[in-house]
This record gives sequence, structure tokens and C-alpha cells, in this order.
Amino acid sequence: MSGSSHDRSHETDLSSIEAPHTKGTRHRRIGIMGGTFDPIHHGHLVAASEVQYRFGLDEVIFVPTGEQPYKQDRDVSPAENRYLMTVIATASNSRFSVSRVDIDRPGLTFTIDTLRDLREIYPDDEFFFITGADVLPQILEWKDSDELWELAHFVGVNRPGHSLVTDGLPLDDVTVLEVPAMSISSTDVRRRENAGIPIWYLVPDGVVQYIRKYGLYSPSRFPLVSQPGRPAIKTQGR
Repeated sequence: MSGSSHDRSHETDLSSIEAPHTKGTRHRRIGIMGGTFDPIHHGHLVAASEVQYRFGLDEVIFVPTGEQPYKQDRDVSPAENRYLMTVIATASNSRFSVSRVDIDRPGLTFTIDTLRDLREIYPDDEFFFITGADVLPQILEWKDSDELWELAHFVGVNRPGHSLVTDGLPLDDVTVLEVPAMSISSTDVRRRENAGIPIWYLVPDGVVQYIRKYGLYSPSRFPLVSQPGRPAIKTQGR
């Protein structure tokens, strides 16, 4: 025993050591994919995965919409059903998550509100909003569109070989990315299911089973879905 008067000259001053989590802190890069997801399909998932890879995103957050101002002309599946289908579809990818910010917010869903709400949750991270490239020209007409470019970089996913007019868009804040699977559409999935045509491999297996379990697109619930000549419904515009 050396007693209480031992030499302290070789002890380390712990107050001078920087905590590991405060050193080299990096802002995360987060993709935000908003949409009705009625239903979510492999085109959405492939697009999100491609953007995640190309932009080195740490996470892609899928945000099912609440009540959309541009879809008042057709029936939309209940928000909870669309949310749960999105959870099922994304569960196997550790970089994918699903947010309820839009479906839990009362009133109409506008992208500006989505981004503002998520900015409160992730104040220091960089946002990349993923949408259909054909929707990009419409953004200029969206609510508070000037602020949108300040909150996120917009990534428009497009079918290969499909031309796009970008007049008026701030090109420094927009990227167009070709994704082959974007030829799949929620409109076609609904029509096929309504007509009794297989939808396997267009949507994840778990989503097919969920749709069948609850009869989401049966003729009794969506009598107009299979009518020929009905205009396509864009899944992202708001």
C-alpha cells in the first residue's frame, strides 16, 4: 500500500479528451419520397434505391400523403392502409423508413408542409426530395414553391428515353435521373387488380397479400378504376 500520497504526475487529464461522438460530426444526407402510394410498387422502391446509391444517401424516408389537393376527383384508399403497405414494402431495406408526418397532419397535404415538418425533426441534415420527373414542371405552381428549393434538392426520376421540359426550373436545385422501373404505375396496378389481372412482381409480395386481404381495389370499392381511357394519375404532384 502506497498510502494517500501517491504520485499523480503520470495520470491523464480526462477533461482534455474530446468525446468520440463530437469529433468529425457529419450532416446526414436524407432522401424524402412523398407519394400517395396507392399502392406502393417496385417502381417506387427501385427509384428510391437508385437515388440512395447515386447520391450516397444515409436514409430514404417514404412519406405517404394525407389528403391531396390534386386528387379530389377519385377515391383514394384510407391513409392507414397506404401507410401500412409502405411499411410492408420497405421493411427489408435498412436504409428505408416511413414517416407519418403527412397522414397525421389535419387538412390537405402540401409538399412545403412535409419539408417544413421534417426540417424540424432533422434541422442539420441535407434533404433530397424524390419525385416523378414529369411532375417537376408543376412544382412552380405548388404552394410556396420558392421556399421548396431552399429546403431540398429535387431529384426527378424518369423513364429512359423520355424527354422532359425543364424551362423555368432552377437547374442547380434539380437533377433528373433515369430509372427503368418507372414504367410501372400505381394506376395500372389498381386497374389490373380491379379487373382480376395478376399484379405479382409489380408490387412486393406482402403488399399483394395486403391488397387481397382488405379488397382495396375491388370493383365494389373502386367501380371506375378499370374504365378504359381514364387519364393516368400522377402519384407525386401536390
